[in-house]
Amino acid sequence: MKGERLTDCIWVIRFSISSSSYGCFYCMRNKSQDSGIADMEELPVPHNIKISHITCDSFKLSWDMDSKSKDRITHYFVDLNKKENKNSNKFKHKDVPTKLVAKAVPLPMTVRGHWFLSPRTEYTVAVQTASKQVDGDYVVSEWSEIIEFCTADYSKVHLTQLLEKAEVIAGRMLKLSVFYRNQHKDYFDYIREHHENVMQPSVKDNSGSHGSPISGKLEGIFFSCNTEFNTGKPPQDSPYGRYRFEIIAEKLFNPNTNLYFGDFYCMYTAYHYVILVVAPVGSPGDEFCKQRLPQLNIKDNKFLTCTEEDGIMVYHHAQDAILEVIYTDPVDLSLGTVAEITGHQLMSLSTANAKKDPSCKTCNISVGR
Repeated sequence: MKGERLTDCIWVIRFSISSSSYGCFYCMRNKSQDSGIADMEELPVPHNIKISHITCDSFKLSWDMDSKSKDRITHYFVDLNKKENKNSNKFKHKDVPTKLVAKAVPLPMTVRGHWFLSPRTEYTVAVQTASKQVDGDYVVSEWSEIIEFCTADYSKVHLTQLLEKAEVIAGRMLKLSVFYRNQHKDYFDYIREHHENVMQPSVKDNSGSHGSPISGKLEGIFFSCNTEFNTGKPPQDSPYGRYRFEIIAEKLFNPNTNLYFGDFYCMYTAYHYVILVVAPVGSPGDEFCKQRLPQLNIKDNKFLTCTEEDGIMVYHHAQDAILEVIYTDPVDLSLGTVAEITGHQLMSLSTANAKKDPSCKTCNISVGR
């Protein structure tokens, strides 16, 4: 039996299939049943679905199928949805499924396209085989089983794209002398009583870019280093607490440490944040970053530099970006000082689990947000 003609196409978006072939991304009106575009005929049903080569915005898809009627297959229909909301890519009516329609290319085929794939996001996928008739109608198989998978984090290539965007807005370099960390008094009391005066690294939260490979994975201690333009000293205001630990920059950042670019983002504001990672050479944090993040030259980069002048270490930071520095090793409070600041606690500036603005053209790249 013949099925419904694909005449109610709402939009078409190109996506990539292996060997540089391509298909279309269709939203099709199903006038019969949700299970297919046409009444069922004897076409092989895909089974043993395999997902491989997963990136932040692509994956390879393959499956097994019986040889019966295999020669009649002209197309594959792929139903792809976010797991968190299986209807998130669908119209309001339940009878309007969202599908990829691909020519029957050799498997595995690569599905790629930032229009519909986001990094670090769980998806479900199911597949049909289809046979296009001479009059344009389709005959389809039953749906395969539903498979779940999760897209990957940004790769170094994607982070390098973010890095290049961040460099554009970094601005001129200003001198700094200390790194500082603001917290409430209770935090420092707890460190003294329960951790023998040593601040311990903790897992980074999910603030910043959704695809950042350090979110929820890298362990470190957050420090700030920005200074006020008119004084050259740290600002007296902070969103994180009225007590500040200050440490001479050289004790954390020196030729025995490596510097990495971690992220670039904003929170629906005019100013932007750059996350940098400082890791002692050969430390676990250094090994983690070396595999995932672009490394910066500590003497020559647009964000945070460490150079030697007349035997003295000199430090500079970017003026037009708010730098968040993650130090990956424990830090003893005895290496610096803790004192109460005189400014205000500006909670609106907090970046704890902050969501990145996906519409900002300054700090987004052309892959899923």
